[in-house]
Amino acid sequence: VPGSRRAAPCPPQLRDFLLLYNRMTELCFRRCVSDLNHRLLTRREELCLERCAGKLVRCNHRLMTAYVALMPSIAQRRAADYEASAARAQEAPAAPAAPDAS
Repeated sequence: VPGSRRAAPCPPQLRDFLLLYNRMTELCFRRCVSDLNHRLLTRREELCLERCAGKLVRCNHRLMTAYVALMPSIAQRRAADYEASAARAQEAPAAPAAPDAS
């Protein structure tokens, strides 16, 4: 359509953050909000949402801390595996040439 603007694609980190945020919001909403007949949340719903979101944020923070701590060893293992497969490829004998059918 002429003149329409397409949204620029999100960077992967932003997209992942938005997906996580949306999942967390939906999970906490379904768990904590039980009465949609009022404009404002009840105090009980507010407390539940604060605890739910806080728990998920702390959990995500702990997971990311563990991931950052493990990442160097994972990268080293992958590099060692790659070097070993490259060394094996170099050591493999060349395939004999097919005889000429003359």
